[in-house]
Parts: sequence; C-alpha cells; structure tokens
Amino acid sequence: MPELPDIVAYVEALDSRIVGQPLERVRLGSPFLLRTVQPTIADVEGSTVREIRRVGKRIAIGVDRDLWLVLHLMIAGRLHWRPPKAKMAGRQNLAAFDFPEGTLTLTEAGTKRRASLHIVAGEEGLRSVDPGGIDVLTADRDSFRAALSIENHTLKRALTDPRLVSGIGNAYSDEILHAAKLSPLAQTQRLKEEEWDRLFGATRSTLRLWMDRLRAEARQDFPEKVTAFRKDMAVHGRYGQPCPVCGEKVLRIRYADNETNYCARCQTGGKVLADRGLSRLLGSDWPRTLEELEALHRR
Repeated sequence: MPELPDIVAYVEALDSRIVGQPLERVRLGSPFLLRTVQPTIADVEGSTVREIRRVGKRIAIGVDRDLWLVLHLMIAGRLHWRPPKAKMAGRQNLAAFDFPEGTLTLTEAGTKRRASLHIVAGEEGLRSVDPGGIDVLTADRDSFRAALSIENHTLKRALTDPRLVSGIGNAYSDEILHAAKLSPLAQTQRLKEEEWDRLFGATRSTLRLWMDRLRAEARQDFPEKVTAFRKDMAVHGRYGQPCPVCGEKVLRIRYADNETNYCARCQTGGKVLADRGLSRLLGSDWPRTLEELEALHRR
C-alpha cells in the first residue's frame, strides 16, 4: 500500500501537472470505485483544480466550489500520467481523469477491488474520510507519545493504526522500528523515556529520508515505480537477507497477507519472535490480524 512518502511524491507530481487545469471529464471503468452519491461526477467535471492534499494515505484533489475528489489506492492501486484522452484498456483500469495536457489514470492489480473514490464537499467532507491520526512530521514528541500510548498496543500496531498516526503502514513501520532499534512487539505503555526519544526521532528521520529519495526519483517523471519493496530498505521485504547494520539474517512474523520484518540482534536482544515452524504448528490458530498477533504473544 502506498504510504506517506509515496503519497507525497504523487501529490507533488500532480501539483505541477494539474493545479490550475480544468478537469474536463471523469471516466469510470468500474462503477464500484465511486463510493459516494452526492456531490456527483457531473458536479466536478469542468471545474478547475485548485489544490492537491494528502489526507492520511489518501490523495485529495480540490476543485471549484470547494469540492474534493478523494482517492484511496489501498494495497494495489496506482496512478499513472498518460497522454490526453488516453484509452482505458484492460480490467485493471478503474478510472481516468482527463485534463487538457494529459490523463490521470487509476489502475488496480489483482481481482480484489479495494481502491475507492469519494467526492465530498468542504473541510467537513474531508474530515469524514480522514481517520484522524497525527502528522508526525508536524507533531512534537509529547503529542506523538500521547497518541501512540492512548491504549497499550504493540509498536507495530500503534504505528500502523491510521487513527493514531497518519500515513504509516506495513513497510515504513518496519523501517522505523529497525532504525529505532525497538521490537515490533514492544508495548507502547511500557516504553522508557529514551526509547520514546529514539522512536520519535526514527519515525521522522525515516519518513523524511524516503520522502527525499522518492522526490528525487520523481523530479523528472511521474512516479511509476511505487512499491512497498525497495532495494535500499533495511529490513522490510528482506527476509533471509543480511541486516545492513549487523549482518544477521532478517527475520519475519507472518500474519494474514502481511508480515513484519525485523532484525533480532538490532531490535530484540537476539530473541526470535516467531518463525515458520511455529506458524505451521499453530495452523489455523496463527494470527490473522495485528490484534490476534498481540494476543498470541501475551499468552
């Protein structure tokens, strides 16, 4: 799923291409993409784009009369910049937004249709699609700690909860926790002061690092290689490969369609949190969600 650095790259690429341009037409390849009834597509067609915003992991395109088209790419949704009036070929094409100088298309790989488009009015409409998590790049350390420790959860779950922190998902939470040298299963209400300092600093520095990298990649061309697995990442997607800090093999905890990657030497004092043998042993009892994963490790 595109996370904060990826969404920022998209927002900045769109800002230079469509702000000040009229949205001539919206074409839907799948009627299930649009999740709202009012305002309608007809209400935004012909309007001029005034602003592009990030709302959590969503991209909000503001047009005349304070109307907003809000795109949530979910896991497999991606945006592409094509020549004007580009054809929508193939089942992966869910929508096309036509502008005088090009067409913005939305595709989604796979068969599950999770990406969405909401058309909302005003700031109240934007708040209705905003999970409400804090922006760690503008929040201070105390606000960050207060948000994450409002309930006692694992760091992995707290960082990826959009109601607590805005824009962080599976990939960058792994990178943040590795940079902070903290276990993904450490409990938020048990962290020491210096651990909070490390976590806050690592969260900001990791996000800024990747924002800068993705901006550099997208400086000339529209971001086309948006992925959760990047070769320069420290642990995410690097199961079995050497940790770039200590050289130990990266380990993982698997649950449902996700996995948590970590370095035991750097993050858990050498403790192996879970392995494939344990998951096979537990069978259907193996956790399907972060909540179930927490419960397993509290037994």
